[in-house]
Amino acid sequence: MRGLKGLRGSKGLSLSNLFLLSIPFFSYKSLHFTNYYLLLQAKRKHKKTKDYMRDKKALTLKTLNKSNVWDIQENDIFRLWEAAEKEADLKDNVRHYTDIIKSAFEMEEVKVDKPEVIKKYEARDFKIGTLKIDESAKIKFAIKKKPILRVTDLTYENIRHISAAKLMEVIERNFGGGWDSLSQSIQDIILTGFDISTTTLPQDRLHKPGGLYEKKVNDGFEVLEIAKGTWVEAIFAKEKPETEKPRMKFGQDDLDDRDYDDDEDLPENDYEDEEEDDDDDSFDDDKLTEESYRTTFETNPDDLNLEAEDVADDDY
Repeated sequence: MRGLKGLRGSKGLSLSNLFLLSIPFFSYKSLHFTNYYLLLQAKRKHKKTKDYMRDKKALTLKTLNKSNVWDIQENDIFRLWEAAEKEADLKDNVRHYTDIIKSAFEMEEVKVDKPEVIKKYEARDFKIGTLKIDESAKIKFAIKKKPILRVTDLTYENIRHISAAKLMEVIERNFGGGWDSLSQSIQDIILTGFDISTTTLPQDRLHKPGGLYEKKVNDGFEVLEIAKGTWVEAIFAKEKPETEKPRMKFGQDDLDDRDYDDDEDLPENDYEDEEEDDDDDSFDDDKLTEESYRTTFETNPDDLNLEAEDVADDDY
């Protein structure tokens, strides 16, 4: 024990560090990688939360669309609408705004404003609020976020607004059929937001150390295991990073500087001269006479002399 204390004092090692030194090198390396991965995941989650909060603050009814509407909740709808009540064109855009909201929320007008009716809505997890249409019209609405429970609930608009773990839950509810049981249209939607890979192995080989399963988990993939007799299908899913598509933009100065010449890109017309030459070959009816037509035969004159006895009357 005195030796350990001396070592700790001379090298500046704690008991926890001494414990780590007792772990084999490969185990320590694996532990270090795991801690690094967890730290990286925490940083990504924190950054994503900060970006979400920043975008949420900058969001308005005018910037709301059928994609980012999945990022907000019921109370945000009432808050955004209240902020837009002073806009002069609110009444003209009510239909447009409600169509976007209804793509991600159940939205019902509360026509009977009584406590017992409100309680029924609240029992169904609806949020109740009043939306001002114009100076003379205010309507009470019940709003509830649409749940994503089945694969048929997935769309191109909401696929990037769920986590890989949530996706695994949704696929698992698909009667346990595996990846190939999904329709091609559903697979296409999922692949726009996630990297997907699958493998089917016997149960005892799936979790083999150093295998595909371990590599995918260490790389941040969520895993769904679907039993198929003595074999297991593993579906791996990981969120794809969002990338902005490059778009070419032209400034007004660029358009003004261009010299638009109507004949600049037009090919030369080489057919006009040919058409003129064709006109020279046209026929003139006035020049046509009987001398214009002549038939000649090249033969021996003796062959044209027919003897009377060689010509016989036709038999009828």
